[in-house]
Amino acid sequence: MKTLAKLPVTIVTGFLGSGKTTLLRHMLDNAQGRRIAVIVNEFGELGIDGEILKQCSIGCTEEEANGRVYELANGCLCCTVQEEFFPVMRELVARRGDLDHILIETSGLALPKPLVQAFQWPEIRSACTVDAVITVVDSPAVAAGTFAAFPDQVDAQRKLDPNLDHESPLHELFADQLASADLVILNKADLISPDDLARVRLEVAEELPPAVKVIEASSGRVPLDVLIGLGAGSEEHIDARHSHHDAHHEGEDDHDHDAFDSISIDLPQADEALLLDALTQLVVQHGILRIKGFAAIPNKPMRLLIQGVGTRFDKHFDRAWGADEARITRLVLIGQELDAAGLEAQLRAALSV
Repeated sequence: MKTLAKLPVTIVTGFLGSGKTTLLRHMLDNAQGRRIAVIVNEFGELGIDGEILKQCSIGCTEEEANGRVYELANGCLCCTVQEEFFPVMRELVARRGDLDHILIETSGLALPKPLVQAFQWPEIRSACTVDAVITVVDSPAVAAGTFAAFPDQVDAQRKLDPNLDHESPLHELFADQLASADLVILNKADLISPDDLARVRLEVAEELPPAVKVIEASSGRVPLDVLIGLGAGSEEHIDARHSHHDAHHEGEDDHDHDAFDSISIDLPQADEALLLDALTQLVVQHGILRIKGFAAIPNKPMRLLIQGVGTRFDKHFDRAWGADEARITRLVLIGQELDAAGLEAQLRAALSV
């Protein structure tokens, strides 16, 4: 009986809005016949990123695509990885003769190290290996000193006394994502000056082991051969990678990223301009880190996909509404100490619904 080779797994991590999903879409669109399964670790009640990935033109039917994208609804793999991740991996291991590669996109708030350590479990280790951990960096945000493109919100997350030498929770998460990396992509490199990009490269290098390669990219456009086949075997050396989060699992109960909330809001159809203006006001007033979801626009046959990081919003009509599909607006808001009822009331008042 032929022994199957270990199935390579690429873990893509990075901060909110850094371009992880765009990178995965690029990888799937250029799979060149490779049979790839995708696990999306989505922070929030809606599988927004999973919906985006299912639209990739990877030469399969919608039914097949639905069977190839596995969404984990919890935003923190390090806390409940065994409860959700292990059953999904066990299913993929059983099918590994039909697969060439697995891609895992972590939440922007998840930590990669505990996920990589999960590949040390005997049942997974015998069948899979971590080909590489790829950390996607939002270069303009790092150049601005914010790590995720929203300086006002990051400042609010720091300790009350700005004179104290405290790093914000966002910076610690950013550093931990770099600490586990086998490859770092300085994304959106085209949006900053060469001097700023050079400074970003130096700042990132301070958090990295010497052997880790750093490359520049725009919109995640990196040749697939650069992204897979690295053979890092990350599970073999991940224990030696130090992270800020290690101390929490050595006896402390609190998690820095527990301070992040994710709420879901359903609204009726809304005028596009009014909705975007109302969402921008919410970001400015309440320090919301990220907004994403779908909107129903009156007299439009297609739904509007919205993705916002800070006050920067991207939008496009992604597909037609189904004949039996309720035309509603459904949004996920991510931030700290969010008042779900208050935010929904403010949105409804701004939209007069």
